[in-house]
Amino acid sequence: MKPILTTLLISVFILSCRDNKTIKKETSNQERVTFSIVVHGGAGNIIKEQMSDSLEMVYRQELKEAIQVGYNILDTGGTSLDAVQKTINILEDSPLFNAGKGAVLTYDGINEHDASIMDGKTLNAGASAGTKTVKNPINLARAVMEQSPHVMLSGNGAELFAKEQGLNIVDPSYFLTKAKLNALKRIKASDNSEVVSVYDQTISDSKFGTVGCVALDKHGNLAAGTSTGGMTNKRWGRIGDSPIIGAGTYANNNTCAVSATGWGEFFIRGTVAHDISALMEYKGISLNEAARLVIQSKLTELGGDGGIIAIDKNGHVTTEFNTSGMFRASMNDKGDLYVAIFKN
Repeated sequence: MKPILTTLLISVFILSCRDNKTIKKETSNQERVTFSIVVHGGAGNIIKEQMSDSLEMVYRQELKEAIQVGYNILDTGGTSLDAVQKTINILEDSPLFNAGKGAVLTYDGINEHDASIMDGKTLNAGASAGTKTVKNPINLARAVMEQSPHVMLSGNGAELFAKEQGLNIVDPSYFLTKAKLNALKRIKASDNSEVVSVYDQTISDSKFGTVGCVALDKHGNLAAGTSTGGMTNKRWGRIGDSPIIGAGTYANNNTCAVSATGWGEFFIRGTVAHDISALMEYKGISLNEAARLVIQSKLTELGGDGGIIAIDKNGHVTTEFNTSGMFRASMNDKGDLYVAIFKN
């Protein structure tokens, strides 16, 4: 009798274990992996009353188109790095923003592009600065990250590397737009680079318009990227925060991914992007709290203007800025789309 009873108990135990495994597997399949993406097209003195309805609609549509590209990549299981790069490509190819095709002009009337990208999983990063012929600087930044032993390349060396990598090279005239040429002329005529627009309408300061993207993919990996033409009327090979890891771009799977836009000199001094991550890691505060503290207090006290977009490791999104507006859009794994320009 005892052997039979023992056999029955063992059988029940095995069946119970099988059932538990099945339940756990089914529960796991029912759980949806969180992913999200945020994009910005620059922050500054962007006032609704000074922007026509038609221009506002164009900006909103461009932001929507860009973020949809990244969302589709994430939704189909693609990586956050791919989503960030391809999203930024859309904005770089648009004449509306201060990056790629729409980059502002230097004092000498030329374009000089900066960009960076960072992988939150490995903390690997790549950046380029001062390039004049690379069609999509964010592509160069990623190539530097993945195909070179370095983090940042600049000027002629960066362009030579881009050619060796087979990236799209264009004549500098490709980047010249009437709007940015007019902006440079107005700045030189006014001798006041703080109040002249980088757009045809006076809706932003000359130092704003950078584009950026941050994303969390289904694999739990964060990535951040930023691309810019810098500051209108800049001189002497000036480089801002956008290509500097920890200042304009940062990603760490333990905390968050950040892309910044604004007055680069102050973002560099405050190592703004990394500072937000550090506050989360060492102080244990939320992404919203960290971003608010850095942008509304620390950056403002330094005298800097601008903002950031960010996503934490759990997919929570924040957009924080101390200016009157920031071109921005976000999407989550439910497909909810949010597009905004002004503060309210």
